[in-house]
Amino acid sequence: MTPRIYLTGAVAIEHGEHLIRERQFPGRQGRIAFVFLALNRHRSVHREELLGAIWPGDAPAQTDSGLDAILSKLRGTLRAAGFAAGAAITASSGAVALQLPRAAWVDIEAAANALDEAEGAVRRGVMSEAWSLANVAVVISKRPFLPDAEAPWIESQRVALRRVQMRALQCLATVSATNAEPLLAIQHAAEMIELDPFRETAYQLLMTMHAAAGNRAEALRVFAKCRELLRDELGVSPSPQTEAVYLEILRAE
Repeated sequence: MTPRIYLTGAVAIEHGEHLIRERQFPGRQGRIAFVFLALNRHRSVHREELLGAIWPGDAPAQTDSGLDAILSKLRGTLRAAGFAAGAAITASSGAVALQLPRAAWVDIEAAANALDEAEGAVRRGVMSEAWSLANVAVVISKRPFLPDAEAPWIESQRVALRRVQMRALQCLATVSATNAEPLLAIQHAAEMIELDPFRETAYQLLMTMHAAAGNRAEALRVFAKCRELLRDELGVSPSPQTEAVYLEILRAE
């Protein structure tokens, strides 16, 4: 019975027959505290660090005692999730730690692991394996992360998830291109550009796949859009690599 911890989308715990939904966590601060501790489950977190994660900026004077109340309620949440043993929130010597069973599955960790394995499968040329693994990474990384909260560590995690999503989409696009499925590759490359409008490798891939699909005119329009964006927003021209893709398509008949 492997516990499953969801930190993206709706925060939740699945453990056997037990399901703790987001609304069952002890309020907004309790949910934030749980997510922060779960993200750092392989180390102890200093009490001051946890206070800053829950109450960034000017924390109210009662936050220290408030933290004790939150931790107590989270212990009750773990018990309600069926963790009779093997999971606990410990606090000692000014440090707090969330201890989960060794086999616990945490979605953000699973996305990172799936991405690493997908990229390895691409390098080995095992495209079916890369496809399924990259999809796992994309599905998890697309979910919102604590959308009703703001703090530097939250924004940092959102940026990390966007990076995972971008790399996973690159894997999917590579698999589609290798499998001679240009329309799918176009879809993934377009998603990459939506995520990062200045990613030239995505424009290169999108141009190449439009040309492979027989739409040379659209490939050239993609280049024009890339050139205009880079000129207007950054004051630069496309890279030599992007220019080379453009010229190759331009000369092709």
